[in-house]
Amino acid sequence: MLSGISYLLMALNFPLPGLPAFLKIDFSEIPAMLATILLGPIAGLAVEAIKNTLHYIIQGSATGVPIDQLANFLAGLFFLLPFAFVFQKVRSMKGVLFGLAAGTISMSVAMSLLNYYFILPAYTLFLNMPQMSIAEVKQVIIAGILPFNLIKGTIIAIVFLMIYGRIKEWLQHKFNVQNA
Repeated sequence: MLSGISYLLMALNFPLPGLPAFLKIDFSEIPAMLATILLGPIAGLAVEAIKNTLHYIIQGSATGVPIDQLANFLAGLFFLLPFAFVFQKVRSMKGVLFGLAAGTISMSVAMSLLNYYFILPAYTLFLNMPQMSIAEVKQVIIAGILPFNLIKGTIIAIVFLMIYGRIKEWLQHKFNVQNA
């Protein structure tokens, strides 16, 4: 169910002004974060995997290969795992805050590196585009991908905190999530 909700939230995406149009914000990580809190990091990653599989099956990819979905899954992985690790060690609001910060930083750094070495070259290859110079790739990453992921992580964190604050007591009562 959380994967289905996550898929629907993925469809409600929007670009940020001043950043490359192919980078879009969505709130599809939030159901995966709830799954992570309730059932652990494997469940959160399963939500991410199913969401991206559904997206590829239903909407496909411009390249014919699921590069978009793989990039989205990896971004979710690098956001969720640090969040889960910190939250499991410090099961409090402080753990949620530090976990969200760690996830945002991890996602931003990892996606910058992955875009430099794998994702952008894969797009170039599969879309049969002229290869970008190293300087152009660095410019896209420094001026686009890195700030985008920092902003995305911050926006997702703020929205998650608003939702989490409202359901924290319910989680503790219904699911016996101690110190959630």
